[in-house]
Amino acid sequence: MNLNAPSPIVAADDCIEAVQVSKAFGKRIVLDQISLTVKRGEIFGLLGPSGSGKTTLVRLITGLDVPDNGSITLLDVHMPKLSVLSRIGYMAQSDALYGELTAQENLEFFSSLYGLRGAVLKKRIQEVAELVKLSGDLKKPVQLYSGGMKRRLSLAVALMHKPEVLILDEPTVGIDPVLRKTIWDELDHLRKNGVTILVTTHVMDEAEKCDRLAMIRDGRVIAFGSPEQLKTESHSSTMEDAFITYGGGAA
Repeated sequence: MNLNAPSPIVAADDCIEAVQVSKAFGKRIVLDQISLTVKRGEIFGLLGPSGSGKTTLVRLITGLDVPDNGSITLLDVHMPKLSVLSRIGYMAQSDALYGELTAQENLEFFSSLYGLRGAVLKKRIQEVAELVKLSGDLKKPVQLYSGGMKRRLSLAVALMHKPEVLILDEPTVGIDPVLRKTIWDELDHLRKNGVTILVTTHVMDEAEKCDRLAMIRDGRVIAFGSPEQLKTESHSSTMEDAFITYGGGAA
């Protein structure tokens, strides 16, 4: 679907809806009339290079910032709305962790915000720590973690309360290929169990794993659809070629 196509039609199964969303910082336009929908129970990717506006859009969707124009709806609620935060898991591009605390203490603190306590909390910590391969490092202060370990812990924090919607901003940066595959396998498992997942990436092979995606460049959606649809419509064999074709030049 090209940039001049009509905005996506809102349906009953839409989980996230952005309509003509724009955002500027000073004179710099970061998002320019973005419209897209994310369906319930799908993995939706925002694909684009650094500086394309992906993180700004994610912050608007989660209610951490407000658009200058347009509207955003999440789980049938007009954003921003504080009450929705308990239903989403958010992993920011920058790790928001307490370095002086251990990984376990970080998980306990953030989980307390969602009311997790006692045996339920203990069991959940074990589950997510195993998923992100941090079980043997839970007692270590986070300030001693590598960058990749901090990313894995941030993902664990986002997963602790079993959110309906998972929003991940560049979740696999600094993570080795084996663990990256494990994480994407888990995302697929979560999707099959009804969790809606929005993920930003600039990695083309991760875009292939999404059910649908929006290609973003210079704050605008340049294409919208499934990976196969976008490759077919652009007469491309790879997502990288498709992105270059839709963008009209090198990424």
